[in-house]
Amino acid sequence: MSDHKWRNTILAGLANYIDAGSIVAGSVALGLWKSEYGLSDGFIGLIGAFSANAISAGIGALIGGILCDRFGRKRIYQYDMLFYAFGMLWLLFASAPWMIVLGFVLVGLAVGADIPASWSLIAEQAPDKQRGAHSGVAQLLWYLGPVAVLVAAYFMKDWGMLGMQILFGHLLLLALALTFLRARMQESQRWEESQAASKGHAWRDNWKQLFSPAYLGSMLFLAAMYGLWNLWAGYNGFFTPYLIEQNHLPAWTATLLPASYFLIGMVSILTIFMTLSDKVNQRLLFGISAVMHIFGMALLAIFGFKLEIVIAHVLIMGVAGGFGAQSFFQLWSAELFPTAIRSTAQGATFAIVRIGLGIWSLAVPTLAAGNFTLLAWILTGFLVASAVIGLIWAPSNQGKSLEQIAGERA
Repeated sequence: MSDHKWRNTILAGLANYIDAGSIVAGSVALGLWKSEYGLSDGFIGLIGAFSANAISAGIGALIGGILCDRFGRKRIYQYDMLFYAFGMLWLLFASAPWMIVLGFVLVGLAVGADIPASWSLIAEQAPDKQRGAHSGVAQLLWYLGPVAVLVAAYFMKDWGMLGMQILFGHLLLLALALTFLRARMQESQRWEESQAASKGHAWRDNWKQLFSPAYLGSMLFLAAMYGLWNLWAGYNGFFTPYLIEQNHLPAWTATLLPASYFLIGMVSILTIFMTLSDKVNQRLLFGISAVMHIFGMALLAIFGFKLEIVIAHVLIMGVAGGFGAQSFFQLWSAELFPTAIRSTAQGATFAIVRIGLGIWSLAVPTLAAGNFTLLAWILTGFLVASAVIGLIWAPSNQGKSLEQIAGERA
């Protein structure tokens, strides 16, 4: 394994860090914004719906995925970080509610566009027998973003709005740094070969493949499996600190408990997903994670939002999350489509998932305030449905090349 492939994986995967970092930084700021501007639960739901967590990221992924297959991965993942930095400026200096919404929309478009570019690049340049390990690096960075933001927020909790500006500011600076660091990265060799083989018409000639039964079925499988799970994950990532504050748990829990979830998840990714996903049956790994997710969420539904229950919930969900739906969604969404339409398919599937989450996010704050038990049972139901879909239709392509997988599916 050459070092430059790991370096490229890290530079591409850092999009996950700033994606998750912006989501969690926004979740930490919700309480302050609510107090500062007198925001209603409905407006908070609006922020969640159009944030980097949901609709704007979905639209960005759809557009970015199409552009990636048409013009190459490098053009997108190099310059979208400048767009991200511009959006982050609005959050950094927000002085009115509309500026918050606008900032999240711009940030979401940028991180959404980066997802299919970076995920495709990671899969295409990874060795066939280590594709899961390379995908796991991107997931590690996704979890690292919330850990860094939440731990920093804990130490800056008395700094008020200044502390939030520091959190947003570090994400802005990282986006600018990534713009320069990514300039040295090479275009995906597999994409270049795909273009050369078709004399530059691969994207146009293969566009209809996206809607063939095999690939349309793959998109529906991924959107359903990951989308239903992501309805829980969106609530967990964006609303947990807010709900902890609203339920009057000890102040330290608003940042340290969510941070613990992501830290446990990082250990799980490293020790389970990155170690085993290239070697053992992937459906089995997914199934174990899915059962743990259902059990962990059912605890909150049965026993309520109490400190000891939330701690147990965080422990179980953290371990399960490391080798569950999100890690496999990244891996499978690269494997199940040929190079010419890979980013388009990833972007379209990601768009369905995030837009669905945005619609769901409109209802979460009001539902949580009125009947948290009902919300918890609904989320448990989403996880059950995701588990059933994943267990029935999950692939298991460990050790195979992308070309071998494409040939088998064709």
